[in-house]
Amino acid sequence: MLTTPNFVEITPTADIRKDRHGNRAKCLQRLIRLDLPVPHTVALSFDTVRAIADGRMPDLDALVGVFGKGALLSVRSSSEMSDWGGPGTILNIGMGDEVAARLSETHGPDVANAAYTAFIRTFAVDVHRLDADEFEGPITPRIAKEAYEAEMEEPFPQDPTAQLAEVLRSMARAWDGTTARILRQAQGAPADAGLGLVVQNMALGPGQGISGAGVVQFVSSQTGEPQVTGRYLPRGQGRETLTDGEAQFIEHDTRGPSLEDVAPEQVQALREAAALMRVRLREEMQTEFTLMDGQLSILDAVRTPRSARGEVTIAVALAEDGVIPRHEALSRIPPFTLNGLLHRQIAVGVDRDVLTTGVAAAPGAATGKIVFSAAAAQAAAAQGEPCILVRRETSPEDIRGMHAAQAILTERGGASSHAAVIARGLGLPCVSGATRLQMDVRKKTLTVAGRKVFHEGDIITIDGTAGEVINGAVEMVEPALGGAFATLMDWADEARDIGVRANADTPEDAAMAHRFGVDGIGLCRTEHMFFDPLRLTVMREMIFAENAQDRQAALDRLLPMQRADFIELFKLMRGQPVTIRLFDPPLHEFLPGDREGTRALAEALDLPVSRVASRIENLQEFNPMLGLRGVRLGVTIPEIYEMQARAIFEATIKVSNKGAPVVPEIMIPLVSARREVELIKARVDAIAAEVRLKSGKDFTYRLGVMVETPRAALRAGEIAEHSAFLSFGTNDLTQMTYGLSRDDAGRFMSDYVQQGVFPEDPFRELDVDGVGELLLLGSERGRAARPDVTLALCGEHGGHPEAVDFSRKAGFDYVSCSPFRVPVAKLAAAQFAIRDKGLAEDVHATL
Repeated sequence: MLTTPNFVEITPTADIRKDRHGNRAKCLQRLIRLDLPVPHTVALSFDTVRAIADGRMPDLDALVGVFGKGALLSVRSSSEMSDWGGPGTILNIGMGDEVAARLSETHGPDVANAAYTAFIRTFAVDVHRLDADEFEGPITPRIAKEAYEAEMEEPFPQDPTAQLAEVLRSMARAWDGTTARILRQAQGAPADAGLGLVVQNMALGPGQGISGAGVVQFVSSQTGEPQVTGRYLPRGQGRETLTDGEAQFIEHDTRGPSLEDVAPEQVQALREAAALMRVRLREEMQTEFTLMDGQLSILDAVRTPRSARGEVTIAVALAEDGVIPRHEALSRIPPFTLNGLLHRQIAVGVDRDVLTTGVAAAPGAATGKIVFSAAAAQAAAAQGEPCILVRRETSPEDIRGMHAAQAILTERGGASSHAAVIARGLGLPCVSGATRLQMDVRKKTLTVAGRKVFHEGDIITIDGTAGEVINGAVEMVEPALGGAFATLMDWADEARDIGVRANADTPEDAAMAHRFGVDGIGLCRTEHMFFDPLRLTVMREMIFAENAQDRQAALDRLLPMQRADFIELFKLMRGQPVTIRLFDPPLHEFLPGDREGTRALAEALDLPVSRVASRIENLQEFNPMLGLRGVRLGVTIPEIYEMQARAIFEATIKVSNKGAPVVPEIMIPLVSARREVELIKARVDAIAAEVRLKSGKDFTYRLGVMVETPRAALRAGEIAEHSAFLSFGTNDLTQMTYGLSRDDAGRFMSDYVQQGVFPEDPFRELDVDGVGELLLLGSERGRAARPDVTLALCGEHGGHPEAVDFSRKAGFDYVSCSPFRVPVAKLAAAQFAIRDKGLAEDVHATL
């Protein structure tokens, strides 16, 4: 083994480190340790490559001498993590007139000329950045050299050392280019990430006999299931040649010729190598290989590319086969990867005609025709036509249309806008804040600047995972919730040490949450039950009531509807806790916002249009999110909360009669003062006593508070004296702590994050320093006053891994999030528990 300060031969005992020489160099050493047929290879460290970029070359004569006179070499990039990228591979370094002549004698002039021409073209275009058009077409080495010499004003270099110097210099400087730096930082690479290079003896694919190049893997990238996938090109070299029309399959295949047809022993050797790597490297690997006169060489092996579904299937299979322990299988999968299993996604590798981008507000993808109103969405759904609801921004009035749509697209808003929050709860893809769109509701058109005008009924695709709006329809992959995914969730449940509940507002939401194996419902927003057209009319009658008697009459009509909803929720959750938040939004959200809607309401209520319009105007507030809503409605219009409490208790009795006792949890929203809790508690207790007396049945319930205001967090001690639980609603708490509207922040939030004002959008990722301090203060003061108080986090942050970890460390009992975020939260909780037990390992083997 030859080692210099600049490079080191890769041998089983060489000092090769991933953080010094890169992922590829370390992987090649592991392959060598497995005694696989890897060509002679030398590694250049990060420091060496930095020196090359600065103009300081290593001892190239010594480096070339390692391989011997006349050897052909390749150079490959070796970044610390494979997904950080790097310059493309350069093949056939050392090819010159003398080598080409010798190759012509042994392999024939066609092979020699093709290899020589390919190298000159690569050297000119990829190394010296010459115009590729000058080297296209059926050219010979002589014509290629003449083109090179005309552009460079110097002869094509014949010295292998000179060729290698130019290749190394080009690759080192490419790594420092602006585009390369941006791309790798988008993958999470640090700004000072280094690049290693590996120089390898070429195994000449265009050889005699059975010779060529190929790539093979033994699992499907899409599903993770066993499947031989790959291509082999006789007389080929490098991955890029495998798209050639003459490329063959690896295994016997009815669709065309295969390598196994002519070289079954070599294909068997590849199977055995893959099986060995799977066990010893503890991973499914994709192998790049060459055959030279039947002799197999393995040039490289990388982690098999895979979809989210493939990621889970492979990890679970490795654990079930005893290759890795379960805790490592859990730790290998980034939690947000699960979004690719829970929702339809665009198939891997599909071409996309992206019209514009916005905020990736809710994951998944869907195709449908454009509609511009909730009514149009409902009409399309009734006819079985998938549709995309396009709105400037959504409001509670759009709820029914959102239920009917396949996806949501809004011109305004951010990751925590109304559209985003509701879409995540419904499991619908959503792109919000697509500001480059111009929507004309009157003309029913959607204009994409510089592209085209879309009309209602035109087809688009929404990719809420990538935040893209795509022209037309594209191929989709359906979600996969059984098999390996179900197994992984069982393992996560065994490992996690914090509860995970779901935010579920309807029986449909609760059914989905139960399917994901939640520990209960942590937030049921009862107002969403009132937007059904029949209920909405009764709700509006209640709002327009002139006196308490008329208001009670309307509420009496709503009571059986609410009771039926709660009965269904309790049945679905089968004795698990259900936390029901009492009515929260300002009343104006249930009233129409346009002239047509006002006229229709006047007809329904048999009132003059002017009177209805006046009433709507009187209910408007300058800042409704800080106005008459939440507990303030319960204090000033107590009949609403009394009706809801009665419906909850009557449903409790009904379901408890047929099974395990139900213990509902009633949550008071937007509390700021202890007296608010005392007033509501007195009224709820009174309703409970009435229901017990009337029914002759006993039951228990828990009353708690949703901590959404900074004052509630600061006064949590005195509030906890009357509360069985404190559930921190981080959506509003973040909004009030920052003084930011979560619906409007999307307009400037990206600028704030890019300029380092905020490290991340605080509505997307929990602000641990600011909002987190209020959570800690509130939890500490609440527990000090009432040690048995239950603590929870129930905002949208509850499904984010960082918030899950924060909640665990703060001693919270559970987090609650949208149903489709439950698996993400459960996996994150399991990973943090594994980490804290000291079980987490480097997922890459160290042979």
